[in-house]
Amino acid sequence: MRPFIHPESRPVVFRDRAADVAFLTRSTARSSRTIEWEDGNTYPLIDVEISSASHPFHTGNSRVVDTAGRVERFERRYGRAAAPRH
Repeated sequence: MRPFIHPESRPVVFRDRAADVAFLTRSTARSSRTIEWEDGNTYPLIDVEISSASHPFHTGNSRVVDTAGRVERFERRYGRAAAPRH
């Protein structure tokens, strides 16, 4: 491996906002926010919307997706292009 070409990894806390779970791991991600961890040390904090703690694939829970509501919302927001009639 060539020296000095890889970013520095350090301990970082990732907090899953959906499941209200936090975990300490190593990462190259940077954050200006910090959190005091269970060991008494302060680490950078990165909030994520979904992780293995809340993702349906890992939890076994499925979510019902309202695709009709999404389509209607999209059409209201952006309008529907009129299709040419023959």
